[in-house]
Order: sequence, then C-alpha cells, then structure tokens
Amino acid sequence: MRSSAPPAQPQPPVQRRLTEADAVDIWMARWLRIRRKDLIERYGCDPRRLYEIWEGTRFPGSRDKALALLAEQHPGLAGRIDPGLHRRIPRSPALEGQLELFDIREQPERS
Repeated sequence: MRSSAPPAQPQPPVQRRLTEADAVDIWMARWLRIRRKDLIERYGCDPRRLYEIWEGTRFPGSRDKALALLAEQHPGLAGRIDPGLHRRIPRSPALEGQLELFDIREQPERS
C-alpha cells in the first residue's frame, strides 16, 4: 500500500550569525576551491555575507589569519593561490564615457 504523504524535503540549515572563526574557514574554503553553493549550505547564510567577508568589509582581520593557517596546513598551496580581496564587477556600464557629448553648451553667436 502506498503512502499518500509527499516525500520528505531536506530542511534548510538554521541561519545564524557568522563568527570570525567562520570567516577564517570561509577564506580557507575559497582558496581550496570549495563551491560557493556548498558554503551557503554549510553556514546557512545569505551569499552576500560570503562576499562581505571576501571583500574585507566584515571580519577584516580574518584574511591574514587564514593566510597564516593556510601556510601552516597546506604549505604547497601558499604560492599558488590568489590571496587578494574579491573585486566587484558592475553589471551596468559606468555612467561616464561619452555622455558629455550630450551636454548643452552655449554656442557662440554667429554674425
């Protein structure tokens, strides 16, 4: 006899505040090429929180701690990673450029 109950859906992890220890682990995971999706599932956080850590706006000292930990735990990777901060790439073009061509300027009077 079949059950009429739908199959159980996996429950999302409970969201919690990230700590500095989490931030160090998130930096390490970035350098070890752990997928962003897996990090979101592991920490139950909004993806923007990961980028705040990677940009250095949240837990700014965590990157240096993670670099030291990486050199200790994975000495062969230290020279092969990009330890830099995340750089945002704007989706919309900059408002600068040739817009000054549309400025209305006073035209000299012709005689």
